[in-house]
Amino acid sequence: MTTIDDARELLDDASHIEVFTGAGMSADSGIATYRDAQTGLWENVDPQDMASIDAWHDDPDTMFAWYLWRARLAQQAEPNAGHVAIARSPKTTVTTQNIDNLHERGGSNDVVHLHGSLFEFRCSLCDEPYTSPIELPEEPVAEITPPACPVCGGSVRPGVVWFGEALPEGEWKEAERRMRAADALVIVGTSGVVYPAAGLPLMAHARDIPIIEVTPMRTDLSHLADVVIEDTAAAALPTLLG
Repeated sequence: MTTIDDARELLDDASHIEVFTGAGMSADSGIATYRDAQTGLWENVDPQDMASIDAWHDDPDTMFAWYLWRARLAQQAEPNAGHVAIARSPKTTVTTQNIDNLHERGGSNDVVHLHGSLFEFRCSLCDEPYTSPIELPEEPVAEITPPACPVCGGSVRPGVVWFGEALPEGEWKEAERRMRAADALVIVGTSGVVYPAAGLPLMAHARDIPIIEVTPMRTDLSHLADVVIEDTAAAALPTLLG
């Protein structure tokens, strides 16, 4: 029996499989992981320098341009076979750390986004959602001035969670509920080093439910898994969940 056969057997009796995904889930779609090197206009930019409210206050035009370009790249990417396999399984729901929309475009309609979305915007002062259309650049540009909030006049920011910010309360509570309710957990493409999100699998582990990890290389979460499938999401998930 192969490793993936062992994993399938563990999932056979589950009625609710929670799939917990990170950047590696989208890597097979061509979206660089957060810590990958940048290229072109942004090759000398550390992504972590673009992920704090202090950086936003210092230079909102540069940050807005960077996030709109990331949104353009995410929009151009296509869901991979792993996204589709998750969506086709009648047993799965998804909690993701990713800020793209590839799970939804792959067919999943029950996705919790712990770290927000590249395709949502809100005021940086009053938090009012901004729903007017925002045009994404066709090519990377150095600066784009954010629109003004129609409520208070503050700068409109990307609807993502930056370092030092709290996760959205509703999404966090739902993620916790799922970890307490699921019959099995499949962890895909996350390093397990970004907290508090990385603490969610610990809740599932404490309940002694089956845990499967899909990852090209072992991570800080591998010791929690009953089976570790050392492969990519696109390669492993169609067989695991099919």
